[in-house]
Amino acid sequence: MAGSRRKSPGITPDILLRAYSIGLFPMAESADDPEIFWVEPELRGVLPLDHFHVSKRLAKTVRRQPFEIRFDHAFDAVIAACAEETFGRPSTWINTTIRSLYSTLFDMGHAHTVEAWDGDELVGGLYGVSLGSAFFGESMFSRRTDASKICLVHLVDRLREKGFTLLDTQFTTEHLKTFGAIDVPKADYAEILAAAMESPHLKF
Repeated sequence: MAGSRRKSPGITPDILLRAYSIGLFPMAESADDPEIFWVEPELRGVLPLDHFHVSKRLAKTVRRQPFEIRFDHAFDAVIAACAEETFGRPSTWINTTIRSLYSTLFDMGHAHTVEAWDGDELVGGLYGVSLGSAFFGESMFSRRTDASKICLVHLVDRLREKGFTLLDTQFTTEHLKTFGAIDVPKADYAEILAAAMESPHLKF
């Protein structure tokens, strides 16, 4: 993991929001590790909202509307699902402290979800933090084919509609690069973030 890491002896929701505003975000070594550390990558993952790419196949699936999409309906269930161990993800960085902090941010109007539902079953989703005109994507999960991808498409549509200027993905992955995600050097990211923080906090 490239970038600096700093241990955090104590953290509150207000400190967490301040950290986001200056380019830091928290992680834990594992779900069972109670400690949290701050991360500031040398290369920051960003998904440019004006260059978001959706494949023809996925666009066709989105138009078919296989799932009901809800926003901010089941925050605790989404973050719990993101923290679950899966076959391809034997451990996660979401510990109980992080789950508690982000649940409080949700109550404060700074954390949000996009959710895919099949009837009464939550089958995919993502969550993140909004501050100024920035949205910081945290994690996603999928229990059905394309469920999390469809949530990402709806997230981008929502952010564009509301006037957001930055979608931070923390890091890039090959998966996110297919949507247009890029690596931004820390100094350049700081300028983009500062501009987003000058905006009034946008309603998600």
